[in-house]
Amino acid sequence: MSRKRLQLLVESLSRSAKHFTEGEVECLIKLFDALLAKSSSHFAVAGFNRTVFRDTLFTAFGMTDDAVLDRVFSTFDRDNNGCITVVEWVQGLAVLLRGTLEEKIKFYDLNGDGYISREEMFQMLKNSLIKQPAEEDPDEGIKDLVEIALKKMAMGFRESPKESQKYNPDLDYDHDGKLSFEDFEQAVRDENLLLEAFGPCLPDIKSRIAFEEKVFLETRKL
Repeated sequence: MSRKRLQLLVESLSRSAKHFTEGEVECLIKLFDALLAKSSSHFAVAGFNRTVFRDTLFTAFGMTDDAVLDRVFSTFDRDNNGCITVVEWVQGLAVLLRGTLEEKIKFYDLNGDGYISREEMFQMLKNSLIKQPAEEDPDEGIKDLVEIALKKMAMGFRESPKESQKYNPDLDYDHDGKLSFEDFEQAVRDENLLLEAFGPCLPDIKSRIAFEEKVFLETRKL
């Protein structure tokens, strides 16, 4: 890539990925090019595939859960073609690393259907809680916690006059095991720690800082 083309791309992405400076965007483009060079995918001219993406998230952030990795990949892959382009890479990292609460919440709808289901809550909590003693069934404790969480969030809207108009009885967990994503989003706004409680859909702050230090400091030397 010529210097002029690189500069134009940096300027464009700095406007669309507002959480990064131009210097940081350039570093992320260089990292993308390095990852692309290692890819053996037939997409290599345009971007890298799911395997390279998952390996990168594992190496950088220790993320291992298949459902979470697939959801993060889908969130990055905006045109749904199975290939992460440089634009999708930088814009996706802007949210993953420095996104607002509203932006980050989207990662928690694991299958992208607009609801938070029992299964999704179970999957998130299963990977975030300390394992029970060997003689106990950890899944049973997680299932109980999911029921409590669903009931708490669904009932919260009926009990709050301000938000009562947002509660849809057709989406009640008693009927279909789902919570509307709108209600989940409101619950998280009311209690930000819910995102941490529901587990590793996003990198922890320590791994984010380490990633940024490595990319934004070391890449500049290249």
